[in-house]
Amino acid sequence: MGKKILFLVNEDWGFYHFRLPLVMAMQDQDFEIVLVTQCHYYFKELQKMGIRIIPLSLVRGASNPFKDLVTLYHLILIYRREKPDIVHHVALKPIFLGSIATKFSHIKLVVNSITGLGYIFIRSGKRAKFARYFLRKILRYLLNLKNSLVIVQNADDYQELLSMNVKLEQLHVIQGSGVDLKRFVPQPDLMGIAPVVTMVSRMLRDKGVDEFVQAVNILKRKGLNFQAYLVGPLDSGNPTVISELQLHVWENQGLIKWLGYCPDLAPIWAQSHIGVLPSYREGLPKSLLEAAACARPIVTTNVPGCREVVINNENGFLVPARDSGALARAMAVLIENRALRIQMGKKGRQLVEQKFSVEKVVRETLSVYQHVFEFAQKPLDGND
Repeated sequence: MGKKILFLVNEDWGFYHFRLPLVMAMQDQDFEIVLVTQCHYYFKELQKMGIRIIPLSLVRGASNPFKDLVTLYHLILIYRREKPDIVHHVALKPIFLGSIATKFSHIKLVVNSITGLGYIFIRSGKRAKFARYFLRKILRYLLNLKNSLVIVQNADDYQELLSMNVKLEQLHVIQGSGVDLKRFVPQPDLMGIAPVVTMVSRMLRDKGVDEFVQAVNILKRKGLNFQAYLVGPLDSGNPTVISELQLHVWENQGLIKWLGYCPDLAPIWAQSHIGVLPSYREGLPKSLLEAAACARPIVTTNVPGCREVVINNENGFLVPARDSGALARAMAVLIENRALRIQMGKKGRQLVEQKFSVEKVVRETLSVYQHVFEFAQKPLDGND
């Protein structure tokens, strides 16, 4: 067996949906894969792939410091027992706990993936500003540890980390987790039915679900003939979750149809005409990449992550965040103009082929692993 890599991620579903192509490429290179995560849905599927899973409870956010200390203690024990050649922390909570654990476990090589800087960076008010100040200080320390590299998904997060004085040499931009261009293929713009406008995300307010429903309501009141789908699971552990009751209220009002969690999104995009994501901030949203790969025009917000996927007026429209009126106007243009949908859809497909293929992302991530091995031979002057 070759080198051992240990992944620390929040939940098994995220690893399953975003990391499998990377895992298969690593197994081809004789890596041993260990996954430390909360197990909910995909434990058996991941085990069948030859991934050894160590269950660990990770409470997102900072609401329970005692549980975090217990988790940290168990994580230190896991790191000491497993002795991986590399640990790869994915998302902010694993980065915080995992980086501290490495200090007590003699872990020498670390990769930290920031998949988005989270809701604390988009909140306003004194408490959020105070929390953000300390978060930046902690991140600057943890991300500058010796023999570690940092992966971010978009240019805005890259600049944000530079402003925190994270060392330039340690930063790498890899745009998302990539899209399978063989599975998500261009689909015809279906005729004979009312246009379908689809938003795929977790049901969170920070994803812009409220604004999407408000925009739908505006257009329905104006008499536009279309259907609106919300596709994605609830996320009860997130403070901005939309309740199931609220989703059913919107359904009963005739505004949207909530399809819930769908494991295979290719058929969803095949029967949709337009992809929408009015999020407040993202890493790099895979749902938009998959929509574009299926030649669907996109309406999204001009915020970090989302604007990486859309060239305004080329393969879709960028609108201000939290602006349901602007969102409605952009959606209306595409609902009423089939020729423009087809034109923008073609350009979206070209964009993902050029920049966002899963093969490109896997190559770049494997290159980071190689880099961190080389990096360790000449450690930077950083924190011990």
